[in-house]
Amino acid sequence: MGYKIFTLSPGSTSTKLAVFDGETRLFKANVQHDPEKLKSFERVSEQKPYRVETILDELKKNNIDINDMDAFAAYSGGLASTPGGIFPVNEKILEDCSSGRLMEHPAILGAQIIGAFAEETGKPAFLVNPPDVDEFDDVARISGIKGIYRESHVHVLNQKEVAMRAAKELGKKYEDCNLVVCHVGGGLSITAQKHGRIVDGNDVLNGDGPMAPNRSGYVPLLPVIKMCFSGKYTLDEMKKKVSKTGGLISLLGTDNMMEIDERIEKGDKWATLVMKNFAYQLAKYIGSYACVMEGKVDAVVLTGGCSKDEMFVELVKKYAGWIAPFIVYGGDFEMEALASGAIRALDGVEETKEYTGEPVWTGFDFEPETEE
Repeated sequence: MGYKIFTLSPGSTSTKLAVFDGETRLFKANVQHDPEKLKSFERVSEQKPYRVETILDELKKNNIDINDMDAFAAYSGGLASTPGGIFPVNEKILEDCSSGRLMEHPAILGAQIIGAFAEETGKPAFLVNPPDVDEFDDVARISGIKGIYRESHVHVLNQKEVAMRAAKELGKKYEDCNLVVCHVGGGLSITAQKHGRIVDGNDVLNGDGPMAPNRSGYVPLLPVIKMCFSGKYTLDEMKKKVSKTGGLISLLGTDNMMEIDERIEKGDKWATLVMKNFAYQLAKYIGSYACVMEGKVDAVVLTGGCSKDEMFVELVKKYAGWIAPFIVYGGDFEMEALASGAIRALDGVEETKEYTGEPVWTGFDFEPETEE
């Protein structure tokens, strides 16, 4: 028997829950919250008592008592940029999340909910590789327009988890590996992980990187600027083209990989070309991130829902398989990542870090002032 770990991840209208005994998952659920009830709260943090009540009701139905847990771990955003690691939930974390000073999104509830459980039970609560992790090298931050910097917005929790799994599979420590990791789900993040740090990655939130099933990725800028000033689209409509209805949805009308595969098998030439381009774009970025590590890559790691699609994986390997061995973990492992992080903290295998609220990067103090 191992430690019992309770994990959760809040979404817009639901909260994912899981209970682990060591690395074995004993229970999982996706608790649905009444959308109308959620709308009645002016601020996201005001949802906490309601969400806690519905979560506890679900646990009671399944004969699960939070007092039986050894620790709690959550996906939680709303923090200042921070290095990767495991963070005990402290007063500064709760202050930043509850205030919503940096973000008003359901993700800020993660720390607040497990903080309440920790207070009630006297057990520790942890955040594991939160979405605000920023480990970029300075050279990766600069763009070609002054005042616009590249930011770290990737699927950090799953990215780091599968990187650690790959390192173990290679018989090496994570801190000794150079890995190109690709999370290919509805959104797509790709990172260069060098000796335990994400030194570069595409900005998922701001349209950087390869296209994804429902995101545009990078597209030529001037045509987009013309679309913005054409008078045909609102700001929200343009944002959706980048972050919700781009990529495969824009080109094929669907982001369902099984449906696309069926169209290809039936001889759909357009679907065949688009799927080839999907893999082609990802492979180009894999190559560029191999350059970030000067060609010294131990493995290319694929994860996320699309990594279950054998046709897609083989296409990516066709272009980039020469760079390094491919290791594939289809699906996502965020709840497992939360549990394993808590276990590492309890066992002392990984030293925890104190969240201070001070961002890791606020600009270059040596950047000269120039007129726009």
